[in-house]
Amino acid sequence: MADSPILESGTQAPGFCLPNAEGTEVRLDDLRGQWVVLYFYPKDNTPGCTLEAKEFSKLQGQFTSLSAVILGVSPDSVKTHRNFMTKHNLGVGLLSDAGHETLEAFGAWRLKKNYGREYMGVVRSTVLIDPEGIVRHVWPEVKAAGHAAVVLERLTELAKR
Repeated sequence: MADSPILESGTQAPGFCLPNAEGTEVRLDDLRGQWVVLYFYPKDNTPGCTLEAKEFSKLQGQFTSLSAVILGVSPDSVKTHRNFMTKHNLGVGLLSDAGHETLEAFGAWRLKKNYGREYMGVVRSTVLIDPEGIVRHVWPEVKAAGHAAVVLERLTELAKR
């Protein structure tokens, strides 16, 4: 069980094609020309993941004003994402990565330890991608509370350049 490598700023973001909560495929290449906030989280409807999704949703208008799209990625199914979005009135997009390929490519699928047990799983992390598809900032491990505001602050700094 090897960790997937963590991306570095200045590198080309790995391409992806994942279904959203409506089952429509979303490709990174189709998002060129705008900033992409790609946040990785373990599971829909858990306390930390719900808090993070709500905070990103609350700030979505400010991200949009900076030409940024917010996408959450987890291994949950399209149906689970749809129910999660409806239940919590979420405005952010959610992508399903049941096979973990994108999670691995972005370094979010890593070895976790819990109560002495080791297993592979999603480490809450975020990648900020510029309009040309270049990684501009990586948060390899984050706490849910307040994270969306931290990402917005960094995006605001970078978008001014």
